[in-house]
Amino acid sequence: MHAVRPLLLATLLPLFAGCQLFDFMGHDAPAELSGQTRMQGTLTAGESGLLFTPCDSSRTFRVTDNGATGIAEEAAGLGDTLFADVRGRFDGNTVEGSAGELNLQTLYRLEQATGACKDPNFKLSGYYAQGHGPEWAVRVSPNGMKVEREGQPDLALPYVQEQMPGGGTSLSSEANHQRIELWIAPQRCVDGARLTFLSAELRQGDQVQRGCAYPGGAQGQ
Repeated sequence: MHAVRPLLLATLLPLFAGCQLFDFMGHDAPAELSGQTRMQGTLTAGESGLLFTPCDSSRTFRVTDNGATGIAEEAAGLGDTLFADVRGRFDGNTVEGSAGELNLQTLYRLEQATGACKDPNFKLSGYYAQGHGPEWAVRVSPNGMKVEREGQPDLALPYVQEQMPGGGTSLSSEANHQRIELWIAPQRCVDGARLTFLSAELRQGDQVQRGCAYPGGAQGQ
């Protein structure tokens, strides 16, 4: 169980705009991730297949889907140029100007948003979840959980994190005399122009609101 020390509301809020290290869980990477790197960038369709260009880089990598993520089919349903959050082995090409190779193992997110590379909150976030009808969003950092709900004041809360059977995660808070839970489960989830592989439920009392989620940079993997 991962517990976050309670903090005052005024202390928590600036943390979602500051800078911190990526080590969210405080654990070493599993052995199966050895040699792999998580990167975000632009995914485009080329004559020879998909090409990945990391954020803030001009280098390109041909994508080989050795992890059977289905990225080609998923990308075809969203558009020709997408933001992608992936993990795999990146091998450069010794010929200057030629594309390297991306041995893709994990696909976290695809979306049409062109500004996702410049998201100032990504490196701080453990998870980000969002849903509609009414609108809601939760951003989790190592220091707190920020909850935004349509028609209600924003909340910055301490939380307790628990791993659930089946690979799910529960993040709950009982601050401010109310219990709020965010449940995250490994499941393909489509939210308009965004595709993720985590579904989310925001629970408050008897009210359950559903949406999609993805791991932020502080989650690491």
